[in-house]
Amino acid sequence: MADGSEENTFSGRLSRYARVSTSMGGLAARLAGERYLGMKLERGKHANDLKEALGGLRGPLVKVAQMLATIPEALPKEYVSELQQLQANAPPMGWPFVKRRMTSELGPNWSSKFKSFEKEAAAAASLGQVHKAYHHDGRLLACKLQYPDMQSAVEADLRQLKLLIGIYERYDKAVSTKQIQVELAARLHEELDYRLEAKHCALYADILKDEATVHVPEVVPELSTGRLLTSTWLEGQPILKFVADHPDARDALALNMFRAWYVPLYYYGVIHGDPHLGNYSVRPDKSINLLDFGCVRVFPPRFVAGVIDLYHALLEDDEERAVQAFRNWGFTNITREVVDVLTIWARFLYAPVMDDRVRTMGETNNGVYGRETAEKVHAELRRVGGVEVPREFVFMDRAALGLGSVFIHLKAEINWYRLFNELIEGFSEKKLTARQSKMLAKHDVPAAEAA
Repeated sequence: MADGSEENTFSGRLSRYARVSTSMGGLAARLAGERYLGMKLERGKHANDLKEALGGLRGPLVKVAQMLATIPEALPKEYVSELQQLQANAPPMGWPFVKRRMTSELGPNWSSKFKSFEKEAAAAASLGQVHKAYHHDGRLLACKLQYPDMQSAVEADLRQLKLLIGIYERYDKAVSTKQIQVELAARLHEELDYRLEAKHCALYADILKDEATVHVPEVVPELSTGRLLTSTWLEGQPILKFVADHPDARDALALNMFRAWYVPLYYYGVIHGDPHLGNYSVRPDKSINLLDFGCVRVFPPRFVAGVIDLYHALLEDDEERAVQAFRNWGFTNITREVVDVLTIWARFLYAPVMDDRVRTMGETNNGVYGRETAEKVHAELRRVGGVEVPREFVFMDRAALGLGSVFIHLKAEINWYRLFNELIEGFSEKKLTARQSKMLAKHDVPAAEAA
């Protein structure tokens, strides 16, 4: 028999879905009116209404909305502005839920497996909540419990996502988001598999074991299941608070974070796909704790090689090499005009590593950062007939923008060009293939899916 709180959660979700569907249904009518009848669509007001509807949800749709807000051209700027304000800050579920979840995962004597277990959640997110506990051996632990009914919530939320994007694409065909939807669905399903997240965590610990300035939690396998992930608790301060207290630490923190994200990518073809401020903390020695491995993306070596090939193509103004790099990224049926437009976006993304000088991340040659460039690219793509964004591009783009945003917050002044070139020196697709294959096999992590 289903417990009352899960029934209430489910019925509450149905109610909130109705609000979202009504909101999106209203958008469909207004889009049709704007397109065919010349009626004015108040996108800003509708975007705010949609944000309010989404904001009450506990579950995947909030995470999807946040993801979409960081992917340029996926949604109109009015939507991005509102969705970026969504926070995964739903209040945690109470002690009755915690006891039921822990009992179902570790058995009726679950509490005896811990020296102590805190009743109040230390953190709550869109898919689960975290409780502090102490192991009998004295280790401080983080126990992440998945909320009830998340599997069915993912399916329902992905249907809402398809509706939302489908409405917009009928109005604006500059960017086909078919592959974006495929990628988001794959990553969301992975995030519900805490056994896979445990493997990702161990993978990262191995990859970064020689990076003295980066720390990764240690999973406790005997206290982990598919819906409960127990790992060591890493103490640290939120990064912006640490910087406020130690402004001289900005550059050191940026350097540590750069290596935390890009050593795994260029050495092993793996990236942490959720680079927001809540997923790391800072220790007193300025080293960082890298947290939450639910959204990890493994790339085929040819994609990573394409990233580096495009960099060299931009440095050398080699158009043919750029075209081949975009193809390696998964763009198909691209014309010369489309390549020219994509190159505008590429030059924006690569701008910090193009000049051999100390600079902040927010600088660009034309003095514009992010949204303005995305709008220009979007308009040009609409003019040349549109493009389908390949699925592998989605999280690479999101991670680059998310991490870049963090560096802008830090106001770090670094020679990004030298940092990047030191990292990719001696790179070869063959070497990456061998390293990746060995490392993934060691940790039983699946290779990249075929495009």
